[in-house]
Parts: sequence; C-alpha cells; structure tokens
Amino acid sequence: MAYSFFLTQFCIRHYNNMQLDLYIVFSPFFFKPIHFMTFSWSWLLTPCDGIKMEESYEKNSKGLEIFCKSWLPESSTPKAALFYCHGYGDTCSFFFEGIARKLASSGYAVFAMDYPGFGLSEGLHCFIPSFDGLVDDVIEHYSKIKENPEFRSLPSFLFGQSMGGAVALKIHLKQPKAWDGAILVAPMCKIADDMVPPKLVTNLLIGLANVLPRHKLVPNKDLAEAAFRDLKKREQTAYNVIAYKDKPRLQSAVELLRTTQEIERRLKEVSLPLFILHGKADTVTDPSVSKALYENASCSDKKLKLYEDAYHALLEGEPDEVITEVFEDIISWLDEHSLKQKHPSS
Repeated sequence: MAYSFFLTQFCIRHYNNMQLDLYIVFSPFFFKPIHFMTFSWSWLLTPCDGIKMEESYEKNSKGLEIFCKSWLPESSTPKAALFYCHGYGDTCSFFFEGIARKLASSGYAVFAMDYPGFGLSEGLHCFIPSFDGLVDDVIEHYSKIKENPEFRSLPSFLFGQSMGGAVALKIHLKQPKAWDGAILVAPMCKIADDMVPPKLVTNLLIGLANVLPRHKLVPNKDLAEAAFRDLKKREQTAYNVIAYKDKPRLQSAVELLRTTQEIERRLKEVSLPLFILHGKADTVTDPSVSKALYENASCSDKKLKLYEDAYHALLEGEPDEVITEVFEDIISWLDEHSLKQKHPSS
C-alpha cells in the first residue's frame, strides 16, 4: 500500500464515524493543501518533493509491534541523523509529520517511533508500567538504525519534546557516550506544580497504583488548552484521534512523577551538547527546571532559549511567526553541530 494512504486508511478503518474530519486533517500531511480549509496550516505544509518517507511495523524483543517512520533527503547525503522522542499521549504522526518534513528538507535524516502503547504501536493505550522499560524500548529501536551502514557514520542527535525530553535525557544517562547532542523542546524535567494534584491526593494515587495500575483515576487539566496558544491550532488537536486524551492511568502518572524527580537529582550528570528551548508561559512543564538543567549540566556546549509569552507546544501550537523562529533556531544549531562532528578540529 502506498505510503500516502496508509495512516489515513488505518484511521478510517478504526474511526469510520469521523471519515470526513480525518480526510480534512490528514490531507495536508500527505497530499497537496486543501483550499477550503478555514484554519492555517502554512507553517506545517513543507512540500514532500525531494523527501523519501517510509513507515513500517517492527516487532521488538518483547514481541510488541512498534510503529516507526523515517524521512530522508532524497537527493543528498544527510548532514546528520535525528532521533525523535515524542511527548505524553502523543504520536510520531499527525503534527510531527510536518515537523519531520521541515527537518528532512533542511538536509537531515529523521527517525521516529511510537512507544509501546502509544499512537499506532501495540500495547494498552498510554500505559507506562516502567519508564525505564519504555526508554530501553526506544534505545533498542534506535540502536538498530544507528548500526545500519547507511547511517553509522552520521552524527546522531536526540530530539525530545515534553515527556520525550525526559526520554531523551534518560537515554543519554544510560548511554552517556553514544550521542552527539540533544535538542530538548519544553522538556519534562519537572511537571509544573499546577498540573500535579495536591500532595495528599498524590500520595493516595501512588498507593492505589499498586492495586489498580491501569485505571484512569488521575485528575488532569485540558492539555490542549494549556499547551496550544494559537486558538485555531488548538482546535485541531481534537482531530488527532490516535493521541491519548483521557485521564492518565495510575501507574503511568506515578512513573512520570518518579522520572522527573530522578532527572532533577541527576542534572549534573548530563554531559552531551544541549540545546534547550522552552516557552516562558509554559504551564505544563516547568521552564525554571530547564534553566536549572542549563545551569547544572556538566557540558560546556549548551544553549538555552526562552520564548516570550510562548506556551508548551512550541512547534505545533504557537502563532506561525514563533514556530518559524523556533525551526530556524533548531536548524541553525543542528547545522553548526553537524559540522563540528564532521570536522572536530575546526
């Protein structure tokens, strides 16, 4: 089946009561822009000419089918390989399709996967029995790609958004010498206080997680409202039908809390080149901890940029001019550091 139709048809088979909406939303990713759309996708519609896109399912060592995708520049050798770690409840499709195209059109090989239980991968939706186990699943998949002779000589960078920032940091802590750098967009080094239930409720939920780990009992706020500043883009989150929008499962919430506490304790162990980007008005993940990461990371090659008035979803939910600025910052950093890795003495 042709790539252009796979994801759209998958979703229609599973969500056929939303056929029209899905065609409207997914068409900008896979086909030419539709002129009757009333919202702006201009920031997302990077042409796919010159980009080789592939998607597949691969069975991991735990026997789970993992959905994965790649975007490569078609007519040139990639400058570097970029390995994406998506956020909580998210997927490597939908919004990331446009992000990956933009990066591939700038000369980078982009690889992405849905974690087990997320997006189109096999597993109970958004259930994280062990965050360390999830990180090991990502390492297993990306290590295979890095060992491929086609990509083995390329500089390799981690690219984590939100919870994916925590995944990327944990990958680095497990493999301190394996990566040439990391781009962290609104990384989940600490969940903002406003997003965490009161301490008494938190302690109760931690106890319940031992008995009812899969149950959806954790109170939460509207993430789309908190993450997307641009109202028209916020409206489109409803069409991302493979994203998880329900209350967090008890064990998943406990794992996220434990992971952020661990990362806060281990900031000084972060030793790879870093580019940290965060919205100053982010109420989902705490920008002050991004500052702490920048200040405490042991690497000398590190950069922090805070965006005035920006919310959590810097690459998906901001006005077009902010998203353009963020992309330019990321690509500029990648260009500089890809060149450094190829010519380390320069």
